[in-house]
Amino acid sequence: MVPDIKMIGLKTVLFLTFLKHCTEAANILYVTPFTSTSHNMLLSPIGLELARRGHNVTVITSHREKHPPPNYNQVMVDDIKIWEVMSGGRPNVFTMTDITAEEFHHNVLWDAGLAFTEVVLNSTEVRDFLSKDNAFELVISEQFFQEALYMLAYKYNAPLALVTTFGNCMRHNIAVANPLQLATVLPEFLDVKEPGSFWGRLRSFYFTTYEYIYWRFVFLRKQEQLVERYMPYLPKERPSLYKLQQNCSLMLTNSHFTFDSPIALLPNIVEVGGLHLTRSNLTLPKNLQTLMDDSTHGIVYMNFGSNVRSAELPVEKKKAFLNVFRKLKQTVIWKWEEDILEDKPKNLVTQKWLPQKEILAHPNVKVFISHGGLIGTQEAIFNGVPLIGVPIYADQYNNLLLAKQAGFGEILQYHDINEETLEKALNDVINDEKYLKAATEVSRRFKDRPMAPLDTAMYWLEYVIRNNGAEFMKNPASNMNHALLKHRSKSYHSLASKLAALGEPTTTCCPEKNQALLCGSQLQNADLRNLA
Repeated sequence: MVPDIKMIGLKTVLFLTFLKHCTEAANILYVTPFTSTSHNMLLSPIGLELARRGHNVTVITSHREKHPPPNYNQVMVDDIKIWEVMSGGRPNVFTMTDITAEEFHHNVLWDAGLAFTEVVLNSTEVRDFLSKDNAFELVISEQFFQEALYMLAYKYNAPLALVTTFGNCMRHNIAVANPLQLATVLPEFLDVKEPGSFWGRLRSFYFTTYEYIYWRFVFLRKQEQLVERYMPYLPKERPSLYKLQQNCSLMLTNSHFTFDSPIALLPNIVEVGGLHLTRSNLTLPKNLQTLMDDSTHGIVYMNFGSNVRSAELPVEKKKAFLNVFRKLKQTVIWKWEEDILEDKPKNLVTQKWLPQKEILAHPNVKVFISHGGLIGTQEAIFNGVPLIGVPIYADQYNNLLLAKQAGFGEILQYHDINEETLEKALNDVINDEKYLKAATEVSRRFKDRPMAPLDTAMYWLEYVIRNNGAEFMKNPASNMNHALLKHRSKSYHSLASKLAALGEPTTTCCPEKNQALLCGSQLQNADLRNLA
């Protein structure tokens, strides 16, 4: 029999393609230890997709994948939640509504970030993993106040890539010499009611300066101490954590210019907003599918995320929600974390956990009552669902303000929640077609990209591997070490010391907008005075 030449040629091409794919497989360390479920929703698809593409992935994580690919090795962090290492333990998150951005940084991000980084480095499996000889071609780390872990890139002599679950990061912009654009782009965890006003821009400028100085000259020094304690075998003459961030090869940000404020970015800062929505093969549980299909008047969906517990709402606000829900003809689905909800109306269904992506994808959803977390906001955008947002802390107000400005959302401040305000917001968003029209348009343009965000992330991560760190993509200005920069660093030390001398600064308010410029920073005097 004469062999089929075409078939032989096809098999040869397929074999060579497979062989090429195998030879390009890399050993990748993926460091995503933070305990937040919402963070893991965005981050886990990156590691899993890298493994599916043939790379050998080792992930340091708090979230165990039940059915990972065989080339996906999990190093588990000890089962300690970030709330457990905070001073005073887990608060009722609704009590955090009134804290300033400075207080949020000191009470949560700075202090708990340091404590949890130590939890990671001191975890049994992590210590065992670090004691062994391993080799990696790329280290990927979440950027979320765990900078000591960046030193793993130095330990393994590998390029460092960073990924954030939020969007723009001012600290990173300064470090890598990316344009700041302070007039139009806010720091990620600063809420400003009127960001375009003079006082809003002044507040943004002050906070950016404060955060950068404290981060670089206090927080990073404490992270350096963790490196010394848990990686004592590293040479003393090693790059600083600041230098590692400054020299990182790639930053993936959870943003996209179709929703977030447009921003000028260096080629090694890449937007991959909505990455976790690229692949989703899950379906609704049968009981929810039937319920939503049969809800001819539509669905009102309410979920305050994984960290904000609806069950901790004060009695009067819980009653306001129940009484308003009772008046609706729509079915209401509410994430409620306890077994019992007294006085529950007949049209209300509660569960302790809900498959949010799949619920929001159902065509009968009329409105999403949310706390404004970025992951949930992107899920609403992707599916064209209007929002009513109740911001509590961090970036939530900023996300909801963008939704309001885009025309598909309304903001209901926590302290303003009562039957009248809630009923008005729901009636407006459900019955006025402009909200759905705007949501549909934003959804269309959010999806209109040359490639899916997960594929974009894969391309650039593999690009860094193929190009040995892609040094040519970095801004040369970030490595300049002129006398002016040295003088500026000394000036920052001096300013930090002066801030320390202020103790807790007196609140200075804008006469017209009553927006605090210096408020509640609670600077740690001893740390700052020892900077010089």
